[in-house]
Amino acid sequence: MTRMHAEARTGRRTLLLAGALAGLAAACRGSQSGADTAPTADRFVTDLRIPPLAASTIDSDGARRFALALRDDGRSSFLPGTTTPTWGVNGDYLGPTVRVRVGERVRMAVASRLAERTTLHWHGMLLPARMDGGPHQPIEPGATWLPQWTVRQPAATLWYHPHAHGSTAMHVYRGLAGLLVVDDPNGPELPGRYGIDDIPLILQDRRFDPDGRFAEADVDDGTYGLLGDTILINGTVRPRLRLRDRTVRLRLLNAANARVFHPGFADGRPFQVVGTDAGLLDRPVTTTRVRMSPGERVEIVVSLAARERVVLDSRGPDHASDPERGHFPLLQLEVRPDAADPVALPDRLAVGSPQPYRAGPLRRFRLDALEINGRRGDPARIDEVVVAGAHETWEISNGRYAHSLHIHGAHFRLLDATGADAGLKDTVFVPPGATLRLAVRFGTDIDPATPYMYHCHLLRHEDGGMSGQFVVVAPGTENEVPRSLRGHHH
Repeated sequence: MTRMHAEARTGRRTLLLAGALAGLAAACRGSQSGADTAPTADRFVTDLRIPPLAASTIDSDGARRFALALRDDGRSSFLPGTTTPTWGVNGDYLGPTVRVRVGERVRMAVASRLAERTTLHWHGMLLPARMDGGPHQPIEPGATWLPQWTVRQPAATLWYHPHAHGSTAMHVYRGLAGLLVVDDPNGPELPGRYGIDDIPLILQDRRFDPDGRFAEADVDDGTYGLLGDTILINGTVRPRLRLRDRTVRLRLLNAANARVFHPGFADGRPFQVVGTDAGLLDRPVTTTRVRMSPGERVEIVVSLAARERVVLDSRGPDHASDPERGHFPLLQLEVRPDAADPVALPDRLAVGSPQPYRAGPLRRFRLDALEINGRRGDPARIDEVVVAGAHETWEISNGRYAHSLHIHGAHFRLLDATGADAGLKDTVFVPPGATLRLAVRFGTDIDPATPYMYHCHLLRHEDGGMSGQFVVVAPGTENEVPRSLRGHHH
């Protein structure tokens, strides 16, 4: 596999637009050499876009119903003087934030207005395999998919995105993604007014062609795919957010194709991590920076002073693998003079007794280039068979390239982890040469004919076949499951 640095291809990298476009584009790029690029206040000139909440209705049986339309006819303005063709969900770019409650029955109507086959995967949601939205649940152009399930997991920040076989990277890159938030009415008192003191931040990187279009030539090429030089937050370049409260909760999602972000504040101030991918921590953890690979989420809370301006940025180590490198300004927070006083966080966050995530029978996985255990994924092959509700230990050893492992239909904890790394996860960064041990707990929905996936969430790797499949079966039937699927869809 050919090694490629993100900014190596000169003809595709440089923005040649004149005037204001060139000026802003230059300001948006981070330093790939590791130099300090802390921005000045006047470079954050656009108000942060807040994705709208998805509308819903209640059916006669109490189920909550959502309608999502996948579109490829969007027109979005990211850089001055240009319009970018984009894809979106119920809009031009990205999608609305879907909010559901613990215990709630959910029904979705996902209508495709695309010209090609896609899917919509509910990343981090525990639900039946046939509702998962992976490659085995394709949505044809003009068709509507009608999944439904009951929310049976803790409050968390999840997301949704396409998972079409061989074209996930391009569909996500063009704009199909959105947040999926699980609320618990019995949860702890945390900032929770959406768009006011509870702020969604969808982190992405893009590269623009001279005419303002997304550069797409490297999305499924090279070692990692495209690593962009312009950062978008909720589809906004260099945004600012004016706060009326001094304590704010930031729900961060890394929705990039390959970029690994290291969010923190430019002045090094501490903040508190309250949640990771699949739920709240047991207690708040204080730190100054976190690492987020594609697919990962983290919830942080920070308290600021009235009239204060502070910059959230990403600062990756220069010695790390290509996706981690670079310093990027992300967002400027501006606190109003009359902002409400800060509020203290509760000592305990997770509701009820902690769910057990213990070591169990061991499975070993070796990540190497685009292969897992020496094979590329095959939609017709079952690689592993899991007992419903099982606890297992997955040992993940990595070769020379960075990867981000996501497991469908399961949550896990990192064994021997401390601090924020001890949170509940469904996606984890695996650095080159590393070995991780995961305590995995699987769901209880039995379906020996429909698989879940595990795969690298660097989307060029996923499209290249870095994946495997498992089915969940009843105890005692593990040896009865065929290892090939007939009439599979992909």
